[in-house]
Parts: sequence; structure tokens; C-alpha cells
Amino acid sequence: MNGGDRIASVLVERGVRFLFTLCGGHISPILVGAKHRGIRVVDVRHEVDAVFAADAVFRLTGVPGVAAVTAGPGVTNTITAIKNAQLAQSAVVLLGGAAATLLKGRGALQDIDQMPLMQPHVKWAASASTVRELVPMLEKAFDVARSGVPGPVFLECPIDLLYDEPLVRQ
Repeated sequence: MNGGDRIASVLVERGVRFLFTLCGGHISPILVGAKHRGIRVVDVRHEVDAVFAADAVFRLTGVPGVAAVTAGPGVTNTITAIKNAQLAQSAVVLLGGAAATLLKGRGALQDIDQMPLMQPHVKWAASASTVRELVPMLEKAFDVARSGVPGPVFLECPIDLLYDEPLVRQ
């Protein structure tokens, strides 16, 4: 079971019925895993729309809305909607792709320091550094998003943690 499958399993356990995204290579295993588990993957035209849609899911159902976007510009394009969710007190879980753990800060495709960008606008932001961390971090993200005053959270998911290990080694 790769990291994308592990994330998708948590989404199912947490009652997620929709995953909003603008498909990107960094996050493809999450989307495939979600689709295989019966979550409706909704591909939008812009990353900001994915977060606005996730915000609407929470407002309409009380279940945290989930969006997944690719690294770099995919994450930066969500800021307006994340701030909106923060001000509206909407529980939104944003999964952001990221460069491979060994390549961070070394000029990899779409590699930017995303954490300082997101932290002022979310209740909690974290970056996984091992596959083993993905499930407990995502569970914490859901718990934090709903606890106290609801709000958005951000989990950075490096690409090498999402794909099957033999594929990453190539």
C-alpha cells in the first residue's frame, strides 16, 4: 500500500465523499487511491476552486471538506480560498504536494518553501517526512480542523512518500 492509498483510507474512515483537485503529478497517487475507494474525485479548473468547494462541503454537511493540489504553484493558488475558510471558520483539509524529501531546497520541480506561506492562514500545518507519518498526521489534521473553532489545516505530502517505493527508486 503506497502513501496515496494510505491517505485515501483515512479519507474513507473520516466520511469524506468528495475530493476536490486540479490533477497534478505530485498528488496522483492520492487521487487514484481515493477513486478506488469510492470517493468522488472532482477535478476543477483552478486550485482555488478546489478549496472553495471543500469549504462548501463543510458548510453544507459538517464533514471537513478536502482538497488536494500539486506542489508549488498549486499550493500558492489556494491562498485566497484558505484565508476565506479561516475567516468563515470552515474545517478544510488541504493536502499539498511537495518535492521529494531528498530534493527539497535543491531546485526540484515546483519546489518552494510552502510551510511559511501556509502557516499564517491555517490552524495547523505540517509536512510528512516518512510514509509512516502520513496516517497519524492526516488523522491529526482532521481532529484539529474540527476542534474548538473549526478552521483549515494543511498537510504537505512529498511526492516520494506517495508513490510505490520501487517506482520512486527508479
